[in-house]
Amino acid sequence: MDWFSGENLIELIKAVGYLGVFGIVFAESGLFIGFFLPGDSLLFTAGVLASQGYLNIGALLVIIFVGAVLGDNFGYAFGKTVGPKLFRRENSLLFHKKNLIRAQKFYDQYGPATIILARFIPVIRTFAPIVAGVGTMNYKIFVFYNIFGGLIWTLSLTLAGYYLVKIIPGIEDYIHWVVIGIIILSVIPAVWHLLKERLVKK
Repeated sequence: MDWFSGENLIELIKAVGYLGVFGIVFAESGLFIGFFLPGDSLLFTAGVLASQGYLNIGALLVIIFVGAVLGDNFGYAFGKTVGPKLFRRENSLLFHKKNLIRAQKFYDQYGPATIILARFIPVIRTFAPIVAGVGTMNYKIFVFYNIFGGLIWTLSLTLAGYYLVKIIPGIEDYIHWVVIGIIILSVIPAVWHLLKERLVKK
């Protein structure tokens, strides 16, 4: 959406501050109504702003990490509580069953590792923890992958914004292109694994 891109996203982060960043990351990580919120671009842009002195990079990393982990935990608890009823729910303005089904197929393909891989894939990231709860993934296993995935996601994207803007001045004007590149790189292993399995079956 336009208000989550470029200069608008920069102004949004400046306006909402740490608490707003936490809230967006939390919602986008585990509330099914948060799938439309910026995730990767938010982290990268926040990192850029931290490099320019608008935010403290240490505090930012902690806030994003905690928001991501707690958001996923909420999603897991929600999925475990609601369970199959969620799949029978009719589409509404903020809920589309196809997003949940897409995450379910991804989870069936990659199991617990989905919690890590999904961190780098928009929409899937929001629904993966919910599906894990619906599928009653062992909570201890979920927590391990959740913390590990949240840490990688937080550090890689936020620090990328923090350091790249120092190496390449003006890169903040091309945030979406950078994020698209990151997403493509992150899904390559999953796509390769899927293609490999199909070739083996043939």
